[in-house]
Amino acid sequence: MNKAAILHKPGWNYVYPLDRNTLKIRLKAAKNDLQEVKVIFGSRYDGKAPYNVKKMELVASDGLYDYFETSITMDDNRFRYLFYLSDGSEGIWFTEKGFSNIKPGKSFGYGEYFQYPVINEGDIFSIPEWVQDAVFYQVFPERFNNGNTDNDPDRIRPWGAKPESDSFFGGDLEGIIKKLDYLENLGVNALYLNPIFSSTSNHKYNIDDFYKVDPSFGNKEILKKLVVEVHRRGIRVILDAVFNHSGFNFFAFKDVRENGASSKYSDWFFIDNYPVKTTPPVNYDTFANDVIDMPKLNTSNPEVQDYLLGAAEYWLNEVDIDGWRLDVADEVDHNFWRKFRERVKKIKPNAYIVGEIWHNSEKWLQGDQFDAIMNYPLEMSVLDFFAYKKIGPGEFSNRLVRNWMLYQDRVNYSMLNLLDSHDTRRLINFFSGEKELMKLAVLFQFTYPGAPMIYYGDEVGIEGEDDPDCRRCMVWDIEKQDKDLYKYYQKLISLRHELIPLRRGDYQPIVIDEIKNTYGFLRSYEDESIVVIINNSPLSQKYTLAGNLFGYKKEISNYLDDSSFQLGDDKKYIIEISKFKGMILS
Repeated sequence: MNKAAILHKPGWNYVYPLDRNTLKIRLKAAKNDLQEVKVIFGSRYDGKAPYNVKKMELVASDGLYDYFETSITMDDNRFRYLFYLSDGSEGIWFTEKGFSNIKPGKSFGYGEYFQYPVINEGDIFSIPEWVQDAVFYQVFPERFNNGNTDNDPDRIRPWGAKPESDSFFGGDLEGIIKKLDYLENLGVNALYLNPIFSSTSNHKYNIDDFYKVDPSFGNKEILKKLVVEVHRRGIRVILDAVFNHSGFNFFAFKDVRENGASSKYSDWFFIDNYPVKTTPPVNYDTFANDVIDMPKLNTSNPEVQDYLLGAAEYWLNEVDIDGWRLDVADEVDHNFWRKFRERVKKIKPNAYIVGEIWHNSEKWLQGDQFDAIMNYPLEMSVLDFFAYKKIGPGEFSNRLVRNWMLYQDRVNYSMLNLLDSHDTRRLINFFSGEKELMKLAVLFQFTYPGAPMIYYGDEVGIEGEDDPDCRRCMVWDIEKQDKDLYKYYQKLISLRHELIPLRRGDYQPIVIDEIKNTYGFLRSYEDESIVVIINNSPLSQKYTLAGNLFGYKKEISNYLDDSSFQLGDDKKYIIEISKFKGMILS
């Protein structure tokens, strides 16, 4: 038995409450090492033996490890527990103090057991239910639609011209309102808007007034109208909160520039010395390196916290938005985010809080800060498998498992699953224009757990390299839209809304074929099952699927093209998938 590989950590994501009387337990071990894992558990104040015993199931594997899980329930919500592990030749008990050959009983002292002292209500990670059912659409307001030419900024360029970093095209909130029928027909039911507050730039990530809609986008009343209209259509909307830094003309930074060390706002920023130097290299911290118009805010300062938290509350109360996307979220004070969550959820318990973090986010996803993150790790894995061909289905599966096991299940089902954004190349560009390959990635995105997000215009084939090229104007000329791609997105959105296993079902890989470069998985919810098979190879492939996957139905169908397959005498189905195609089977 490879004891060095066995891991269980009380807290974090190896043990967490599902409700006031139920714990989810995880244990990690070397791949193919353990044949049996049991958890022995009882009340932490009951010293009697024997305790309850429950088998833990092997739920996932990556290249190195197996992961076992189970849920344990008691009337008492104060737990202690340990594990019995067997590799077929050796059986041991795994305790808080390590490994033991002694069978647990009265000889086991209080200190040997792992403890979950009590499940308090605040320990239960609560995430808005609606997110699991959401299909998000990201709108970069300045480039989506110009609905009111009266508020156009100076130096406006012709709609559709090549964007530069300082280009303006006149997109605004009224433009979004005028295209809500388009979004409703596409089928999306959640919007994420890039920043809309007062700023000198087209992207609005350098905010000068956190309490004011930028005049080139409209005003508070127009924002209210937008929210009312989307809610009337059953669509949610979240806004972009930029709390890591301010704009150059933010009142506090302006005061510091004018008054130096004597400014009452000097501690709102990180300034090395005075006077403030505003030419590179600057003498104050900024977003990234020497981004002059984005001075970094001191989010540990109580005054800064009050100002920013007040802004978050203001827009929730005034406009009734449905949540916040948090920019550069991993560079902001953790205590600030804890206060942010408390105050946001007090106003709107089902508000969605999603952070922009591109890497491991365990510290932010323990139930006291964010609900989820923008799932860039998923995007990178999808691109490496489907676009770049850097990895095969085995490593693709390994990465999915490793990322999944970082978080509680409810977090994974609430992730914002994107394939591109305003900070990356356009999706079609990742695939060098190979639309059929792009479709495979989108098929996976819409059938994997979590909330899929479309970056505006991907559904009609908008191209673009890195910023600013990825921020091109939306194409509204029907003759210039990719109608086939639009219908494909529309179909997948419709299927996700229709098939509850795709939104809420368990996830289990069933095909990991390195030779045929094919990946497939089962999504099951109660008595409904969906199988997704994706052929990421240039050859047609045949597969045999066990009848029990579909309850031995006489016939199963592919939702993408209405083809069907019969149950054979051997109680199996034989399917054939064309090159670079996928199936959604039920």
